[in-house]
Order: sequence, then C-alpha cells, then structure tokens
Amino acid sequence: MRSNHTRRLRAAVVGIAGSALLASTAVVAAVAETAPTASRVASPRPVWSAAVAQDVSPTLSALAQRDRSFSPSTARLTQERGAPNAPGAAGRATGRDAALQSEVGTAEIGSPLANFEGLSNQDNFTTFGFRVNPPDPVGDVGPNHYVEMINLVFGVYSKSGDLLLGPVDTGTVWADFPVEDCTDPSGDPIVLYDQLADRWILSQFTTRGLDDPTLPFYNCVAVSTTGDPTGTYYRYAFETENLNFFPDYPKYGVWTDSYVITTREFGPTDEYGIGVYALEKNKMINGQPARAVSFFLDGNDPQILPLVGDGLLPADIDGKQKPRADAAIPIVGTQDDDYVYGATSDALNIWDLTVHWRSTPEAALELAGQLPVAEFDSAFPCAPTSRDCLPQPGITNPAQYLDVLSYRQRPTWRLAYRNFKDFESLVTTQSVEATPGTAGMRWYELRRTGGTYSLHQQGTFAPSDGVHRWMGSVAQDKLGNLALGYSVVNGVDVHPGIRYTGRLAGDPLGQLALGEGTVVNGSGVQTTANSRWGDYTSMNVDPVDDCTFWYVNEYYTAAGQASSPAGWQTRIASFRLPGC
Repeated sequence: MRSNHTRRLRAAVVGIAGSALLASTAVVAAVAETAPTASRVASPRPVWSAAVAQDVSPTLSALAQRDRSFSPSTARLTQERGAPNAPGAAGRATGRDAALQSEVGTAEIGSPLANFEGLSNQDNFTTFGFRVNPPDPVGDVGPNHYVEMINLVFGVYSKSGDLLLGPVDTGTVWADFPVEDCTDPSGDPIVLYDQLADRWILSQFTTRGLDDPTLPFYNCVAVSTTGDPTGTYYRYAFETENLNFFPDYPKYGVWTDSYVITTREFGPTDEYGIGVYALEKNKMINGQPARAVSFFLDGNDPQILPLVGDGLLPADIDGKQKPRADAAIPIVGTQDDDYVYGATSDALNIWDLTVHWRSTPEAALELAGQLPVAEFDSAFPCAPTSRDCLPQPGITNPAQYLDVLSYRQRPTWRLAYRNFKDFESLVTTQSVEATPGTAGMRWYELRRTGGTYSLHQQGTFAPSDGVHRWMGSVAQDKLGNLALGYSVVNGVDVHPGIRYTGRLAGDPLGQLALGEGTVVNGSGVQTTANSRWGDYTSMNVDPVDDCTFWYVNEYYTAAGQASSPAGWQTRIASFRLPGC
C-alpha cells in the first residue's frame, strides 16, 4: 500500500544558485559570496494518496458546549525526540557569530495596541485535571478574530481580547469524526488564517500509534467553511506516507492551490526523516474529496541529513499579492558546521516543491539552493542536560534552567512569504549562542528573483545587556518593514517575559534599527526539572491593513509560579511599526 520505511532516494543532479549578503553591525556594505557548486543530491519520489476520512462538522460553538471526558491515553503530549544516528562529533559551543548586533536600535518603536491574556496551563488543569509542558503557543489573526492554540486547548478571541469561544480541548474540533484518533487532544497544533480564501485552518497530529504499532498516524486538518472561526469546518485525516512513522513537529503553510505540511518523522526503531506533504486546497475549501502528495527525505542518508537537520519550514503567504501561478513553493532549513549532523558549512538550504493538481497530477521536490550564511553557533553550552540552558532569577538548580532549543537544526515558525512584484521575500529566524553563554536571535531575509534565490540580509540580535533573547518569530508588513518577537530572561532580574523589535525597509541591511518594545514583563519563574520552553511562537500580520503585527508567546507571573512548577501563561499583543 505504501513504500517501505527505509526507501532509498533516486539520484538527481540539482543546480544550486544564489548569493549571500553578509551584514552585521561591523559591516556597512554587504559582502557577496557565491554558493558552493552542487554535488549529487538525492531527490525523493512523490507518493500520491487521498484523505482517508472527511466530513463537515457542527459549528465549533456547538461542539464547545459538549461535555468530554479524558484519560492520559486520550489526552497526551509527546516528548520531542532528536534525530538518531547523527554523524560527527558532539556539537561544539563556540559562541562565534559573524552577524552580531550587540546594541538595541535607537529609533522609536510603537507600543502595543491590543495586549491581552491568552490561554494558560491553568486552562489545561481545568479541562483535564493535569498540566502539560511546553505550551507551543501559536495563533493567527483574521478580519475580526484572533484564534490561539496551545498544548492542549484552543480559544477564539475578538481583536479587543474578548474570549468568544473556549478554552476547549483541541480534540473537540474533530468530535464525532470517523477517525477517532483525531478526537484526542494530542498536541503540536497549528492555526492559520488563509486570507486568499477567507478560511481558518486548525490542525494537530495523532498519537494512538505510539501505543499500538499496528495503528497508522494521521495529520488531522480542519478548514472552516466560511470566514467565521466559530462556525462549521470541513474535516480531513491524511495518513503519513510511512504508516507507522510518527509525524512530529508538523508545520503548515498556505499557498495558492496547496496547503503544505512539513514533519519530523520517526519509525518504530531508528528510522528518521523529514516528511513534506501538499494537500489539495481547492477541494478542501469546498468540502470535496481531497488528494495529498508526500515526499520523504531520509535522515539516515548521510547526504540528506545535513540538508534537513531537525526540520524544514514551508512558505506561508502574507499579503494580497499572490505568487506567480507556476512558482515553486519554497521549503527552507538551516545547517551549522559546529553541530552533529555532518554539515561542512553554515548555510540555508532551500527546497522547491511543485505540485500540479491535474486529473493526472504531477509533483516534485528538489534542492534548489544552498546559501552560505554568516557563521553562527547553535550548540549552546548546557548542563546537566542539553535542555538546561538559560538561568532564571532566584533559580540555583541548573536542572531548572530554560531550554534554548538552539541545538535543533531548523528555523523556527514561521517562514513568512511576501510577493513584492519585483522580487519575492522570505523571512525566518532561529535561536543561537550569539556570544559565549548568551542566547540571541539570528534572522534572515531570503529573496527569489526570476526563480533564483539569494540571501538579502541577516543579523543576530543580541544586545550586550546580559539578557537572553530566544524562541522568536518574524514577519514583514506590506512595506517590507520587519518585526521580530521573542522570549527574554536572565539569571538576575529579568523573569521570563515577551519583547519585540524590528526594522524599517530602508534601514541598513542586517540591522534591527528600531528600539525594543515590551509585550509583558514576567514576575515568576518556571521550576520544572524538564526545562521545556515552547517549541515555537507566532508573529502574524493583520489581513485588514497588512500593517499590524500580532504576536503570541508564553511568560510567567508570580501567581503562575505559585500555582505549579509549569504555571505558564500566554500573552497576545498587536503593534505597528512607524510609517505603516
């Protein structure tokens, strides 16, 4: 029915093109570097399938009124695993960064407009009778609503912060769905607003196969039937390409005629790879039977592992200017030559996904470019485990330090795409060790012009004030201004909180020239011994004015700390950058 777990990939010669522009506080004029010559790179074959189940739901507002009971077997949060059999030596913490910005910009940045409490771990306790960690806060904004999802509940808000629906468990979205696995609150949710179609996309994976190896895994996807996120949804379940490969860390992107998913997939023993899926969007927004095409990039192939690391991100469209009809969908990852996956240089790896939903469909996934980037270090020095990294005020036990997650070789949510007509722009970010023992945010702007990719600018935001900045998300408004939101903490007087900064389109390359804004200052700390912090946050752009940024992240209050070792809360805020 499907290909075996260890499918080998057919060889293909893929041309690599592009250049890197290196920009830092010390480099005013960007320096161009030519991308390395391509070697033979494996390219996977497409596997076609159809949704195994679909239906249309009652309204979410009605489903949210139902009583539901849970047990640990039906409401669970899995622990993220690392890729097996990573070649090379252990990661080397160097604290070297060639694109460092060591000062906060001096230009004024706007204060938050909306700024209200989101979901919290107390909502999990109220719903399930237990708490989870990490929260993985994610959300998106539409014309009239903000929808937030966390592990393991979700809610719908007005733009002024009124809670219109929820908190309710994530499995409620699929209540009475033919695939019962989808009805379990299982974690790693993603919510997106598709402004091209005026639809909401809610998602989660399934976990029953972790207990029963005879069961398949699914990506459960719900697409609203209208622009009302509290209304009815077309619901779908798509099996993973390899039926008992667990699709960890799913990330979604909206494209013109496809919804795209990337996953980190683990087999029952040491199988590992990256799944890339395209779903037939035009059928899904009309509630019709929908097809999927999938590709598996085998992480046990030493040629492939450095190119995919711990995950890839699919492009997610912002703005009203659509990509060209025949434009490939960019899929982006990062690699660090100081880490364990065998990379020989620091680079961005770009894959092109093309899909044609014909009666006889066609699809391909090819490595389109490898762009050298300024040196960065993702191997943060942590002890006693690789997650115990960032100190907190009043915490003396290193096992209670916070997880920086820089060691995950992947950019963090989202890969925000925007078409400026003369060129297409993609921005993303990742946590790094910016200076020895200090976390900072590396960010990138890639451009595609005439089908050729280049690195337009990059920077690592890490002001020398003793504050760690990590777990960020980035996006651009319609003018090309860029906003970056992130977590902050130090071991003295900065409790886990949320801040943001940015740059205007005309600012010097590589510089976040605006000042630093505060969404909320923390007043408590996390005292769990698992150290987990959210695996992602979300910066999004309001489709109404294409200027207002909306950001969601987690933080701690003294009351939250008193309630539980993992008494985290989330905060949702909006702001605009000057001139937009």
